[in-house]
Amino acid sequence: MDPATRLTALILLFARAIAADDGDPASELLRARVEQIREDPAAMVGGVHIAARRALPLLYERRQFAPTWTDPAARDDLIREIEESERDGLEPEDYLRSPLAAARQRAEAEGSPLDARVDYDLMLTDALARLLYHLIYGKVDPRDFDPHWNFTREIRNRDPASFLQEMIDSGDLASRIDAEKPDHYIYRGLVAELARCRELAAHGGFPVVPAGAALERGAHGARVAALRARLEASGDLAASATGGEEFDEAIETAVQGFQKSRGLTADGRVGPGTLAALNVPIERTIEQLRINLERGRWLLHDLAERFVIVNVAAFEVYYVRDGQVAWRERAMVGKPYRKTPIFRSDLSYLVFNPTWTVPPGILANDILPAQRRDSSYLAKKGLRVIDSAGRVVPTSSVDWAHATAKNFRYQIRQEPGPDNSLGRVKFMFPNSHSVYLHDTPHRELFEKDARAFSSGCIRVQSPLELAALLLEDDESGWDRAAIDRAVEAGTTRTVTLSQKIPVLLSYWTAWVDVDGRLQLRGDVYGRDPQVAAGLAKSFTVRHRP
Repeated sequence: MDPATRLTALILLFARAIAADDGDPASELLRARVEQIREDPAAMVGGVHIAARRALPLLYERRQFAPTWTDPAARDDLIREIEESERDGLEPEDYLRSPLAAARQRAEAEGSPLDARVDYDLMLTDALARLLYHLIYGKVDPRDFDPHWNFTREIRNRDPASFLQEMIDSGDLASRIDAEKPDHYIYRGLVAELARCRELAAHGGFPVVPAGAALERGAHGARVAALRARLEASGDLAASATGGEEFDEAIETAVQGFQKSRGLTADGRVGPGTLAALNVPIERTIEQLRINLERGRWLLHDLAERFVIVNVAAFEVYYVRDGQVAWRERAMVGKPYRKTPIFRSDLSYLVFNPTWTVPPGILANDILPAQRRDSSYLAKKGLRVIDSAGRVVPTSSVDWAHATAKNFRYQIRQEPGPDNSLGRVKFMFPNSHSVYLHDTPHRELFEKDARAFSSGCIRVQSPLELAALLLEDDESGWDRAAIDRAVEAGTTRTVTLSQKIPVLLSYWTAWVDVDGRLQLRGDVYGRDPQVAAGLAKSFTVRHRP
């Protein structure tokens, strides 16, 4: 701080102290209000409960209970940002839009009473705290319905009272608020798509394509005209002056693009699945965009330069380098009754030609019941029973009829090879869920549109490509040729990364890709309604930090 600024600050503090000593009425009333807020959880100001019951009293104490919203431009910025929070899929009433409008009218009326001006000051501070709280952390607490959630964020090691005061005093509050939103193309793209869909909804939404037989190249008729109108409305097809009824090459190409954006097989035909996707009401898309903007507020802050991210809902995995998607591939995820958990960890090592030790869940739910039904099951699958000394135990010596996951004193293991359930490589990020990325011998399943086939782990379609990228960027000396030699050798080989790489297991049913195209997917685990319900609730402060 330069000498002139320091002198100004000291004069301001001195003036505030004199005002407090002289019993300034505004400061005395502010002090009384602040004490009430701190001591009474049910205390109300201007007819509303104060949410920032810790930060707000501390802020005013540090100011010797002087009003903080002395700059009209700052007040105007906040009111405008609250109104425009709807663009981010948020609800302006959570930030006291209506109560603030009434309080402003009272406070700015000619001859307004002191308590009206004091209450307005307090409510502005609380409204700012509420808005920043949601922009930084999100409105919905995912831990309310997901016990595995471990993504956390701090406000850059600043105490909330100082953070709020700095924002108010910045001289450009609107820009400072905007800077707290995720600075990521996915978030910005979703904001733009939400505005576009709301505009379309205001004009009647998307035209409906009537039900009927599959439509494909060469078809004619009113249903094709409706399809053309639907594709033009969403921007998948350039507007035509003719609006003809022929299913031509342009419509086929547009249908293929639409199918790709919905994770469907891009065959250019409008069958039942594509027709259902085309006729999703725009109100549902708007809700889906709001839900995934909330996920953006959970996940898109403070991302590392390099990380691996799995989108479970899209059945895809990505490697991000320098903020750009360097590689993407299809993946298989957990079945709906064996969901892949959503959490973050750090990838620390790779194993080529891994063995597979059956985890407890699969042992209890799959292996033991199958072996009881068929005594040759383990042999058919190439699985061996191993005792604590590492010796192979004959399956005939095990009492399978009474074996359970709890009393089973052996391990069941599959040796490396082309039929190993983990394939040729696994990517290890230690976690309590026994979940990791790996290869698979069942490659035919990658051709399916919906790929929820695993017991919780993530199977990757081209895992050796990912391994090569990770090891090349790690400067380990490994390249694709070295990886191929290690795989061909057939022996188990562990390679530890010199720097751990974050792995984010996420769940997005809507996002904007690197080309700016909206992508929508089905809600395979039924998670969207939980987020939507949280967004619909009134403002609450999370019980957990």
